[in-house]
Amino acid sequence: MKSIISIQSHVVYGHAGNSSAVFPMQRMGLDVWPIHTVQFSNHTQYTQGWTGQKFTSDDIRNLMKGLDNIDSLRACGAVLSGYQGSADQCRAVAESVTLVKERNKNALYVCDPVMGDPDKGCIVDDGVKAAIVEHLLPISDVIVPNQFELTELTGININSLYDAVTACKKALELGPKIVLVKHLHSLPDEAFSMILATPKACYLAQRPNIDFPRQPVGVGDLISGLFTACLVKRMSPVAAFRHAHNAVYGVLEVTKSYGTWELQTINAQYEFVEPTSDFNVVKIA
Repeated sequence: MKSIISIQSHVVYGHAGNSSAVFPMQRMGLDVWPIHTVQFSNHTQYTQGWTGQKFTSDDIRNLMKGLDNIDSLRACGAVLSGYQGSADQCRAVAESVTLVKERNKNALYVCDPVMGDPDKGCIVDDGVKAAIVEHLLPISDVIVPNQFELTELTGININSLYDAVTACKKALELGPKIVLVKHLHSLPDEAFSMILATPKACYLAQRPNIDFPRQPVGVGDLISGLFTACLVKRMSPVAAFRHAHNAVYGVLEVTKSYGTWELQTINAQYEFVEPTSDFNVVKIA
């Protein structure tokens, strides 16, 4: 069994970062080794605030050293990275990816370049953004940005599907072989749109928008985790895209039925294995 190292944030209560990504990947039958970049009591959108701690880049390096010491990295099929709180954490992730690929040349690196979104703007400092571009993008096999992050990475403003495809093609020139855009917010609100781009083609998946009084946090982390798990299980990129897209919709439906904005990851766990919805994936370029 190939395992996945997931290097991102963690919350004690709720589902964001590793708390959103790890269990779904495990439920899909994969062993997951989480490394936390921060550990907070809850996600940061609570008006009451949060408590917790930030880990250092050396914490990442030390944990990776320990894993290497027990010769476990040969069993690692992928590294997934999400929120990084400093430029040096990004460098530590890059070192981790290099180490894993030295031990297993077939291991994937999936980079979720967490920088922000249209509502919150950029939530990381310029040093993190620069480090993602300099250290993580060139070694990525897959990147999973949202529209805001895709614009930050490529410098292309996205106001149409054509712009999105152009930006994806530009992103593919920066290193990765696959680009999955988790949300195209500039397209019509009646549909939630995602794009998959490879050097051969681009694909669009759309599903109904589910209205929440407050938008759930951790959806992007869930998408990244599911897509990574699908690739490690040797699904094709298009099949992995479809599976992740359908599964996330099912989780959001269950979350809505519970009247909460915290993802119902446990109650909807069957969606990770066999999604109840099946939306078409359309080739657009």
